[in-house]
Amino acid sequence: MKNIWRKGATAVAGAAVLAMAATGCSPAAENNNNNKSGSAATVTVRLWDEQVQKAYDASFKEFESQNPGITVKTTLEPYNTYFDKLRTDVSGGNADDIFWISGSYFAPYADNSNLLQIGSEFDGEKSGWMPAAVDQYTRNAKLWGVPQLTDGGIAVYYNKAMLAKAGVDPANLSWDPTDPSRDTFLKAAQKLTLDANGKSADDPAFDKDHIVQYGYNASQDLQAIYYNFIGSNGGAFQDGEKFVFASDKSAQAFQYIVDLINKYHVSPGAADTNDNGDFLRDAFIQGKVAMFQSGTYNLKNVADGAKFDWAVAPIPAGPEGRVSVVNNIVAAGNAKTKNADATVKVLKWLGSADGSKFIGAEGAAVPAVTGAQSSYQQFWQGKNIDAGQFAKAAEGKTVSAPIGSNYSAAFNAWKPIFNEIFLGRTPVKEGLQQAQDAANKAMGQ
Repeated sequence: MKNIWRKGATAVAGAAVLAMAATGCSPAAENNNNNKSGSAATVTVRLWDEQVQKAYDASFKEFESQNPGITVKTTLEPYNTYFDKLRTDVSGGNADDIFWISGSYFAPYADNSNLLQIGSEFDGEKSGWMPAAVDQYTRNAKLWGVPQLTDGGIAVYYNKAMLAKAGVDPANLSWDPTDPSRDTFLKAAQKLTLDANGKSADDPAFDKDHIVQYGYNASQDLQAIYYNFIGSNGGAFQDGEKFVFASDKSAQAFQYIVDLINKYHVSPGAADTNDNGDFLRDAFIQGKVAMFQSGTYNLKNVADGAKFDWAVAPIPAGPEGRVSVVNNIVAAGNAKTKNADATVKVLKWLGSADGSKFIGAEGAAVPAVTGAQSSYQQFWQGKNIDAGQFAKAAEGKTVSAPIGSNYSAAFNAWKPIFNEIFLGRTPVKEGLQQAQDAANKAMGQ
């Protein structure tokens, strides 16, 4: 699954109390005059992850056998264009009956009545949904999506042979933006970065123009990289819906990441990674990057693609310890669906343990339906892969992903400035202030 920012919410105990509409039913129930039970209907489901699409297709095959009057078709939209296209399609009335949505983007859809409320007809399924996912998508005391995926926390995939050769133990690495003597992570990344002559990045003879192996995947990746560094340094990205990422602690974290790329050359250049979220994952799979920090959403990709021995370690600890972002994804119903009855039936299936077990059984992602999570654990245990580091990260200190009714506009405002920062063409502190001002203006703060 692509990150969003792929990308995160701080887990909270207990499900939020769900208030019902004045009529005692959700908009889905109000639209039940469409697609009366027993009539033929086709329900389309839009998502951005190819691995989960395969699991969905298997799940919907079972659903169709139990509901012969309903056909379900999935639509795959690349993550890089997903939210722009969704906004356009919802506005134009051309969106699918059901579509994935992330916590950062869902608020305007809920506020503008674009989504079906998940009301009383889902009471039989709600008890099996992760409380953190329910809370993340509850707005104005109403739930606006059926929990599907939980990312767990962020961890580090590593190439066992590369780290063994360099004498690097990934289990207890730490970073510090102000005290080099406490920074074991940078030293490890330098040892793991090699030029064409086999010189490591900590060697004075290192040739930065002919690098054949990089130590790490520093990049402009909100979920996998910079949110975790900010949190681990005691910084913040937002205060409510106001952006505060130009603050001193956050700026230190960004400077550290940018230096990994442009000063120490232990990560590929931003020209390759700013607008290609898969570049570093593919480089790791190809044996060109030694340590790849990411989430469970890339576990299946790495397992299927890597032809070398690899394992998973915790993220490096900052001055405030290890702080990971955690995120959940929901399937939301289109309020303008012409197949309301059928759409609700599909949503209920997706929210059930029987419907969600296919996600885990394929090892594609961790289901946010608790009764289906054992299928995920069993899949990876069968592959002799310990995915426990992701769960441990989610159980520790966590940080929330960005939110806001105008988040999309804010992202589009800060992104080009971030591009220049990571390319090394705009000073970090100066650029962050520009980006923060632009983002807050776009957010209406």
